[in-house]
Amino acid sequence: MKLNKIAKAAICISLLTAVGCTGDFEDINTNPNGFTPKELEQDFNNIKGGFAPMFNNIQVLTPEWVYQLQQGLSCDIWSGYMATPTGFAGGINNTTYSLVDGWNVFNWDYAYKYVMFNAYDIANKSKGKYDQFYALSLILKVEGMHRVTDTWGPIIYSKFGSPETTIPYDSQEEVYNQMFAELDTAVAELTKRVDAGEPSTFVSTDLSAYGGDYKAWVKFANTLRLRLAMRIVKVNPTLAKTQAEKAVAHKFGVFTTNADLFKIVSPVYTNPIATISGSWLDIRMSADMESILKGYNDPRTATYFDTSTQFPGQYKGVRTGIAINGKGDHQDFSGIGSVVRSKEIVLMTTAEAYFLRAEGALRGWNMNGTAQALYEEGIKASFDQRGASGAAAYIADNVKTAVAYVDPNFPENNSPALNNVTVAWDAAATNEVKLQKIITQKWIAGFPEGQEAWSDYRRTGYPKLFPVLKNYSGGTITTQFGVRRINYVTSEKAANAGGVASGIAKLNGPDTGGTRLWWDTTGPNF
Repeated sequence: MKLNKIAKAAICISLLTAVGCTGDFEDINTNPNGFTPKELEQDFNNIKGGFAPMFNNIQVLTPEWVYQLQQGLSCDIWSGYMATPTGFAGGINNTTYSLVDGWNVFNWDYAYKYVMFNAYDIANKSKGKYDQFYALSLILKVEGMHRVTDTWGPIIYSKFGSPETTIPYDSQEEVYNQMFAELDTAVAELTKRVDAGEPSTFVSTDLSAYGGDYKAWVKFANTLRLRLAMRIVKVNPTLAKTQAEKAVAHKFGVFTTNADLFKIVSPVYTNPIATISGSWLDIRMSADMESILKGYNDPRTATYFDTSTQFPGQYKGVRTGIAINGKGDHQDFSGIGSVVRSKEIVLMTTAEAYFLRAEGALRGWNMNGTAQALYEEGIKASFDQRGASGAAAYIADNVKTAVAYVDPNFPENNSPALNNVTVAWDAAATNEVKLQKIITQKWIAGFPEGQEAWSDYRRTGYPKLFPVLKNYSGGTITTQFGVRRINYVTSEKAANAGGVASGIAKLNGPDTGGTRLWWDTTGPNF
């Protein structure tokens, strides 16, 4: 990965670029008819231009087919959230564990071109001079790039921007340590400005729902720290506890109301899943979602999914990793519902913050609440976010569990239920059962953000997901444990072969989809 290639691509999409993208970058940069450096610095315009690409490409908003390849046909499916009725590439693809490099490259490329490059550029222009913007770029960088390291493991991070031909990778542990330090910097900087009563300079830059509010951004950074802390709990429990307690103990704390949640609010683009599901019919409810939501008679179902057009009044899911004879076999099952038919893309919910704290409390950490109380607050927050009623009865239900999956068109896809936990908290249950309850409800509440759900599934094994029936990985990915990561893409191997080699050396396993990441250990949850 060479910086000049990334820079050229990023410049082409900059909102400040008023001319077509050519090879004459030096001429363009000194064009007497364009903006002068002095003019660009007015109202921080030289810095602000890099933020929109960062906001819009943590999850790609447009074009929809890029989102489909960046996330829709990978972690949205591997998380158990969604399934495809379309037999792409003859059914031999990501869904059946034959990882498609031409799809997965978009996850890598868009993160580096639009998130990492702009974070680097903003840092060069603002660090030590306009540190409020540097702080904001760090938070967005961590939010965008933790998704990348959680997909590949070792990545280019601390050495990004190096002029060398070979750019070495950091281990995932090194990336996480740097991310915690970057959050330290951002939180300290913005907290200082809140305490001083300083007016925000983010207002016109902020594409979230925060409207430039420094305090809201600190709460997001704290909650992001809490998420990352829990991710490493099995590999470094001491650091996990320290970071989690630091997040909760901060004077502004973590998310506690749904006004706190982090979402991108686009003035133009609807969530791409709406098109992929509603117009293209390429994504449907998963069999896992049907089994769990139907079993719990979950009131959020009607927001998450539409009823089937083939089976009116019913919610029907598709099992992942099956033989697909034709798209018509399952395309009229349940599509994704009103949850995606808006210009708001939620990347972190308040419910998640409560469930993270519930798990922390279960582990004996100081989370300012008991595991049960925080677990139940998480369910309530999710119901409130989705406008669903009946939270109290749902929380108290100690009878309902997931139900068997039935494919009315192809019974060979049927399966007994895998998840046997009820919703109601059981103080007498083992920590493992309590964790399964927490993660299952966290999984439901986080829909449709599949990246985080896939990471939780890999870390904890919950909720239990139906195994694929077709596995074309050639033995590199087990049917039992599923996809653990994505192998390094061929374009990166061609441009930075030495760097990729350094990453593989730090991976502690072969460069396949079955190799576990640093935090994805085989050890028990407790």
